[in-house]
Amino acid sequence: MATDYDVPRTSEEELGEDTVDELKARRPDKLVAVLDEDERDLAAGYELPGADLSGEELTVQVVPAQANEFTCSSCFLVRHRSQIAREKDGRFYCRECEG
Repeated sequence: MATDYDVPRTSEEELGEDTVDELKARRPDKLVAVLDEDERDLAAGYELPGADLSGEELTVQVVPAQANEFTCSSCFLVRHRSQIAREKDGRFYCRECEG
């Protein structure tokens, strides 16, 4: 049977429900979050040794794949050829992705 959701509902169940104003009256005006001051102070004062890396530049030497390495077609990690589990359509798959 089709239900017309635009028709006002006046069942006994809904008449017993609280109105929005009644619910707001029961709710406390201010909700207070309690924070542990010690944790906040600890986080603000925590500093990694040698953490000032603002003047540093990262340089990485990229080495091309070696003759004894392959790139897995599933996880795209460079692995040693002894890790080849299978080859399909010229693509190599490592043991971890095959298992």
